[in-house]
Amino acid sequence: MPKIYDNIDNHLKSGLLITLSSSYRADFCVGYFNLRGWKLVQEPVDNFSGGEDCCRLLVGMQRPEEDLLRQALAYKEEGLMDPPKALEIKKEIARSFRRQLTFGIPTAEDESSLQKLKQQLMKGKVKIKLFLQYPLHAKLYLLHRNDPLAPLIGYVGSSNLTMAGLTSQGELNVDVLEQDAALKLSHWFEDRWNDRWCIDISKELIEILDESWASDKLVPPYYIYLKMAYHLSQEARSGINDYIVPKKLQEELLPFQASAVSVAARHLDKRGGVLVGDVVGLGKTLTATAIAKLFEETFFTETLVICPKNLTPMWEHYIHRYQLRGKVQSISKVKSDFVEKTPRYRVVIIDESHNLRNRQGKRYALIKEYIEKNESKVILLTATPYNKSYLDISNQLRLFVPEDKDIGIMPERFINSVGGATEFVARYQYHPNTLLAFEKSEFIEDWQELLKMYMVRRTRTFIKSNYAHWDAVKKQYYILFSDGTKNYFPNRLPLKVEYSFDEKDPDDIYVKLYSSNVVDKINRLHLARNGLGNYIDTQSSQKLTKEEERVIANLSRAGRRLMGFCRTNLFKRLESSGFSFLISLARHVLRNTVFLYAIQNGLPLPIGEQEKADIDEFLEEDEQWNGEVSLSFITDRRQYWQLAKEVYQHCQRDEQKFDWLDSKLFIPELAQQLEEDIQTILTIIEIGKHWDPAKDKQLNALEKLCTGKHAEEKIIVFTQFADTARYLYEQLSKRGIGNMACVTGNVENPSEYARRFSPVSNGIMKRIPNELRILISTDVLSEGQNLQDGHIIVNYDLPWALIRLVQRAGRVDRIGQKSPYIICYSFLPQDGLERIINLRNRLAQRITENSEVIGSDEVFFDGDPVNIADLYNEKAGLLDDDEGEVDLTSQAYEIWNQATMANPALKKIIPVLPDVVYSTKPGEKESEFRNGVITYSRNSFGFEGLTWLDDTGKLISKNQFRILKAAECSLDTPALKRLENHHDLVARAVELAEQEAAAPGGQLGSQRGARYKAYKMLERYYLNMKDTIFDVPALKRTMDDLLHYPLRESARELINRRIRFGITDEEMAAMLIQLRDEGRLCVVDQKQASIEAIPQIICSLGINHEVIK
Repeated sequence: MPKIYDNIDNHLKSGLLITLSSSYRADFCVGYFNLRGWKLVQEPVDNFSGGEDCCRLLVGMQRPEEDLLRQALAYKEEGLMDPPKALEIKKEIARSFRRQLTFGIPTAEDESSLQKLKQQLMKGKVKIKLFLQYPLHAKLYLLHRNDPLAPLIGYVGSSNLTMAGLTSQGELNVDVLEQDAALKLSHWFEDRWNDRWCIDISKELIEILDESWASDKLVPPYYIYLKMAYHLSQEARSGINDYIVPKKLQEELLPFQASAVSVAARHLDKRGGVLVGDVVGLGKTLTATAIAKLFEETFFTETLVICPKNLTPMWEHYIHRYQLRGKVQSISKVKSDFVEKTPRYRVVIIDESHNLRNRQGKRYALIKEYIEKNESKVILLTATPYNKSYLDISNQLRLFVPEDKDIGIMPERFINSVGGATEFVARYQYHPNTLLAFEKSEFIEDWQELLKMYMVRRTRTFIKSNYAHWDAVKKQYYILFSDGTKNYFPNRLPLKVEYSFDEKDPDDIYVKLYSSNVVDKINRLHLARNGLGNYIDTQSSQKLTKEEERVIANLSRAGRRLMGFCRTNLFKRLESSGFSFLISLARHVLRNTVFLYAIQNGLPLPIGEQEKADIDEFLEEDEQWNGEVSLSFITDRRQYWQLAKEVYQHCQRDEQKFDWLDSKLFIPELAQQLEEDIQTILTIIEIGKHWDPAKDKQLNALEKLCTGKHAEEKIIVFTQFADTARYLYEQLSKRGIGNMACVTGNVENPSEYARRFSPVSNGIMKRIPNELRILISTDVLSEGQNLQDGHIIVNYDLPWALIRLVQRAGRVDRIGQKSPYIICYSFLPQDGLERIINLRNRLAQRITENSEVIGSDEVFFDGDPVNIADLYNEKAGLLDDDEGEVDLTSQAYEIWNQATMANPALKKIIPVLPDVVYSTKPGEKESEFRNGVITYSRNSFGFEGLTWLDDTGKLISKNQFRILKAAECSLDTPALKRLENHHDLVARAVELAEQEAAAPGGQLGSQRGARYKAYKMLERYYLNMKDTIFDVPALKRTMDDLLHYPLRESARELINRRIRFGITDEEMAAMLIQLRDEGRLCVVDQKQASIEAIPQIICSLGINHEVIK
């Protein structure tokens, strides 16, 4: 009786191995052969003593997924098969064997087995053929033994040569011991083995195994590094291939600009928006114009440009020059009717988008509403994507990315810090793959991952490294224009301009103003007017009107943070100019007196911008009161009181420009503290009330610079404050300096002054009669203006953030600069350096201490603080390009581009490296890390990324920049033997990626999405129809599909369009039921496809530090 092997009571694997151990030859016929399954029989086959071909494997149904093989195998008659077709099928099946080795998790056991199979094929011990005559379903295992009673034993049934076939349930096989039957099986096998269309594939399999991850040849680590860069740069390479720069701009764009256009266009097309964040001076305006022109020519779009008022002439020039269909809108003219009156533009460019980093602002809300209503694609332009916090980034992205949209990635560092995705969802109640989730993170790695999807950013350092050429004679980098002209990158030289303090001079006002006494007085100011929300009488029985509730809510939102900004601003003005500082103090006294006037007369308080403004709109440059009365430095209270009365009456005449609050709503401490501050400030004003510009040593030093060393050269003088700028202009004019202008925020057309100062860089080639030599400006000219006819920058006062100094240098360090160097002067007191440093330190300490006591969120430094000592010592490189990293896609693309330019053969080698391939490189000598493995994988949801684990399986990093840097190596980096647990670490990395991908989230997606809106309309309609004669099952089935499956794109567009034009719940229900019946509503198989999807290992790189010890 034959023995049944069903892999339940009897396992075929056990019976087969027992018989194999006493055999000298074997003939196998299987429908499907899994190369990894060879490990089940490799050892007994290796012990065969039958010489060549002692194990023959006939494969009869090795179908690839492609239709080619199915089509070929459909022919039944032998005459329809011919050599070319057989060769084509053989190649296709070989490719399917190759693909086998690019799936699944590698193991050391599989690697050893596959290497053994290759050796057995090479020695001729194993031969494998494909049977192509017709589909062969048979499974036969025929074993030849030195046994006179049973020399042949066969096994026939359903099991393929796979782990599942030999061990899992669902199979049925029997052994064949009767020799006549076994001999007939042997003849059957021989007939097919010798068939004309039975083709040997052994040689091809040797090649496949030799080129796979399981090869016994070591792969150069450099190849793995480039494979990572190749895949990370996919969007850049696709963009450059698919999005072609318009012909009109091809000759004008430099290579790095052209690549930015292509990459950004892909982001814009695929994700609805892009942030072009190139540093100052690299031509973002031209890049954005080219992107818009590309979309105009490809998708027939029109473009709306929203920009600061001072940039509108420049943008109008670009639109005219490049014949771009669109219009320019000053952001200051975005009013309440903007959404209603502005036609639909499918592309919106927002220049200096960092000005929209506060989503509480009215203009922000209007622009966001316009973008949502018109489904516009958005191009954001800014050299400073964030200033005070990462929320600046997300607020800009929110303009086109809904806060709860699934963007496919999560803030992994933050989510891991709170205990994982499940804990995150439990704590915050929203999906981890959203902007809302990222806004909780303070980890820079998380934000880099987010910006990888939306930002294109290159720095000067990046351009020099990847696009520039080196001039050995001039010792400068340069880039080539299309006409062959060289544009050199100038060197930035930080220099100082000193002016002296005389500690012993009783008339030196600067000494007095910088004294500890003045600093202490400023630190003690209550600044009650800037924190009015803290003085509301919460015990008052007076009932508030709705308007009063709104105003008070705004005051509370500003709170103590505005007080901190006011105090900081006073110190900044002190550093800027004693004159500006005294003016600011006098205004402060006047405004306090206006409030006291109102309180004492029982009048409502006029709440101007300084009392209710959002922090980010706080006027740093020009504290405005419309129609403000001119002041001298007076200390007489009676004069202030008279001026306060006049100002209050002026406010009453323009009452619509203010909010008003009954003075009785405030506690008595308000008036008391206003009065105390007035008394304190007047003692400071008393010091400088007789201000004499002739004794202003800082001003005198500026005059000497402009008329002496640089008497014939163009100079830009930057200051933070309009008061200082106007003061400098008036005083230098009185001293006879001409060809000079002053530009502040109140100037109607700053671009006109930029053209007069720098006509050549603004396209004016002929000499103009009113050309300027000296331009005194606030930072209003540090955005988007071409000023590179000059190369000398003067920082009359020092910003408290280094980035501001770098940006100012970038105003003249732009493409087209002719000078080999940029001179950046900073004014510093000769003997008072420590005084300024101590002043800043004391203010920082005061704000920190106050924050600890009252729990406020005052912000002191808005970026990396300036190292004043470095400026004083004229440290080389201080003002060089230090503005963060470039975007990951551009970085990876240039790694790939530079490598293939140096060695073109890599273009053919790297793309064909099989997935799962790996290598190991030596580590760095001074590395702080253990041995480990970097894995590049694609999870089952289709998202790719790098994971770096140490040799214990502990996560080192998920930061893609950091990991790519850790993987960096060169062509001569030696390949090492893999770490013993290399494959285990790869498996762990894939497991981590899958856990992150499977994080829970809402099924309906964004509340603004078509799917969510449609479901809610159907739900509302269903509740109304429930238990009536209209309670139809079709409605419930439609709702169920919406809940579980994603919408088809055509359905999404239709739903959005109908919602926009108006549709009732009943009409929506009828429409969606019909779409479902027609199979046009949801992608119903996507969920199952997602479940069945498997993760994919692209490559891995081990790092072994021990070999260098």
